[in-house]
Amino acid sequence: MAELLDLDAEVLHSYLSEVTAWVRELAAELPRRRILDLGSGTGTGALALVQRFEGADVIALDRSAQLLARCQAKARDLGVADRVRTVQADLDAELPATGPVDLVWASNSLHHMADPEHVLTEVFATIHPGGLLVVAEMDSFPRFLPDDVGLGRPGLEARCHATVAEGLAGELPHLGSDWGSRLSQAGFVIEAKRSFAIDLTRPLPASAGRYAQASLRRIRSGLDGQLSADDLATLDTLIDSDGPDGVLQRDDLTVRAARTVWVARRP
Repeated sequence: MAELLDLDAEVLHSYLSEVTAWVRELAAELPRRRILDLGSGTGTGALALVQRFEGADVIALDRSAQLLARCQAKARDLGVADRVRTVQADLDAELPATGPVDLVWASNSLHHMADPEHVLTEVFATIHPGGLLVVAEMDSFPRFLPDDVGLGRPGLEARCHATVAEGLAGELPHLGSDWGSRLSQAGFVIEAKRSFAIDLTRPLPASAGRYAQASLRRIRSGLDGQLSADDLATLDTLIDSDGPDGVLQRDDLTVRAARTVWVARRP
């Protein structure tokens, strides 16, 4: 997961830069002293925000000590370790006492919560009046392959995603929720909503092949018995590091994804 999160940040850098620039404009009147990153992972959002909001301190909160350690290491490499504090906590238990904050960032994290309404209520109480909550959620998992990939049956990647989505329906029931209505119910006022379509074509970033490989490997891990033997064999060939037909060698990859971002203010 750590590798996948880092690759996501590297390959989708332009998306992240565009989002944080937009949020910076919307937060122009805020004091921007303290920022909280909910479910920070390896620090993609936290590090982008600490560089975008000069002078602000960022609290990176995640339940994984391993991911937080990676975030701290990257903060040191960027020379911002004094402005990034990591806190290990399980948001399904309670939001730790971080003190009031001016901006909260929650990227692809709320759908993992068992009770997001409770989390949003706690976040509301943590933000200064007038402060902002930014919620970014994926509309679809990234796709990389041409539609004609599939042994005698095109559309392999679409079948993989459909199967994964069916399995996640019970595991992550809040994935794809209407976060706008949930934010309003928690007391926030929606300031803006924006969809971001990601469509990267050649020349791709150097790490795009590894990003595709890591993503497809994660998908493949749960597909045994869910797809045909031909589909699984084709997928195994694609994620083979050394194979000539693997994604690391293909020159027809693209990176396609969609994210929706809500910006809400505490009155």
